[in-house]
Amino acid sequence: MPITLELKTLDLQTAAREKADLLLVLLPAAQADAQAANKPAAKPAAKASAKTAAKTTAKATAKTSAKTAATASAKISQASAPEGLAALIDQASNAGDLLLDKPGNQLALYSVAQVAARKVVLLATGKGQPHDIAKALQTARAAFLHDSVKKAVVLWQSAPGDAQSPSESQTLALVQALDEATYQYQDTKPSAHPLALEKIVLGVPNKALAQDAFARAQGITAGIALARQLGNLPANHATPEHLAHTARELAQAPQITAKIHGLREIERLKMGAFLSVARGSAQPPQFIELHYQGAAKNQPPVVLVGKGVTFDTGGISLKPAASMDEMKFDMCGAASVLGVFQALAQLQPRINVVGLIPATENMPGGKATKPGDVVTSLSGQTIEILNTDAEGRLILCDALSYADRFKPRAVVDIATLTGACVIALGKLRSGLYANDDALAQALLEAGEQTQDRAWRMPLDDDYASGLKSHFADMANVAGREAGSVTAAKFLQKFTGDWPWAHLDIAGAAWKSGNAKGATGRPVGLLMHYLLGQAS
Repeated sequence: MPITLELKTLDLQTAAREKADLLLVLLPAAQADAQAANKPAAKPAAKASAKTAAKTTAKATAKTSAKTAATASAKISQASAPEGLAALIDQASNAGDLLLDKPGNQLALYSVAQVAARKVVLLATGKGQPHDIAKALQTARAAFLHDSVKKAVVLWQSAPGDAQSPSESQTLALVQALDEATYQYQDTKPSAHPLALEKIVLGVPNKALAQDAFARAQGITAGIALARQLGNLPANHATPEHLAHTARELAQAPQITAKIHGLREIERLKMGAFLSVARGSAQPPQFIELHYQGAAKNQPPVVLVGKGVTFDTGGISLKPAASMDEMKFDMCGAASVLGVFQALAQLQPRINVVGLIPATENMPGGKATKPGDVVTSLSGQTIEILNTDAEGRLILCDALSYADRFKPRAVVDIATLTGACVIALGKLRSGLYANDDALAQALLEAGEQTQDRAWRMPLDDDYASGLKSHFADMANVAGREAGSVTAAKFLQKFTGDWPWAHLDIAGAAWKSGNAKGATGRPVGLLMHYLLGQAS
């Protein structure tokens, strides 16, 4: 059952009266600074030395720290809720039990007098920046997962004098972090314990001021959630046909249409590079074409191209067995395009967008492409395939050539393309390549605003020299050096006379280890960019 998220005007007093199982109060460090500034200065001791005063303060702090919760609970029973909560925050902060400048630091209290919620959690958000909010709410995730919590109130406390808080970026961070903190994968795991939580009330100082940002945040988060869910599905569930089915479902929205090209149509289009990857798999390929019309028909669209390799064995150039299960995430570029269309359907911006997804598996088999084979792409250029594990660029190049027919205002391709990008940038930022400075800057700024950051990489022409082939117009790989850059240079050979950007999301698309799973990136970046381009 999906969790309902409601925006409401609340302060400490009204939040205390809200019936709920959990009251989570988000506190910025600036609040502690303001409280300290408003206190009268203590009178200095007449004869105490600085050293003695320091020792005395340390002892007092240690004693207070041990008894803070009990003392605060006693005081709160004698005061009205807002005064008591404010006093509690003050005491806990001064005692060092609640470090407001440390995002995620928290203090839990139960059965607080004159507070309707059974449990109160005071949660520090540091400077209140979007990354601080995300970190804090992820730390407090356990509070939402308890079986006794069916309704939670999350109260945003603005820093003193900040009447406009939360900002748009803070609102997006709040909504997105709440969604991530309460996410549980259950599709193929019937043993997963269902979440009891049914409703979250997000309390802000002024609902009217935050309403538009909240609506945008919900739309973007819905897109991220779809991309994350598609990425997490096992490859025997998230097949090319499943991606096509998802596109058809999205096309039920009034402004979205979908056209699915099957094997015969792909052959008719002469997408030889795409077909060279698909031929080794028993799963038929799908070329998915989505259109969102939010502006006049004569307005050129932004075209998004998403890599949809639903499982990548490497083909004949077989990958090592270790962590090969994570190659189900090789379709996260496609998932992000579908996620964007989910957000477009919800937000309905005035812009035209085309989504192109070449979807296939990359498998070894009797019909699989062999190293050294030469194929002809949709553009007419021939490619010598030296490494069948460099397959993403082969399916993307035909999609980029296809994009030219829409006379686009810009084209952005999104792909888990190279391990070299992970080595260069790690998991934090996506690699951004672009032939247009304005497009690159717009995407970089969108990433900063949504905490979905990218880093611009070079596209010097000399990097393409390694792609030369003795037997074709180009090879699909160029050696070990600058692998992410040479992959981008390969793609650039199939771009037209339009602004183009390539996002290598191999590091950003999923997490490994205990937090294993898809991230839904870069839906946030893409949607913020598109909303900024809308008329």
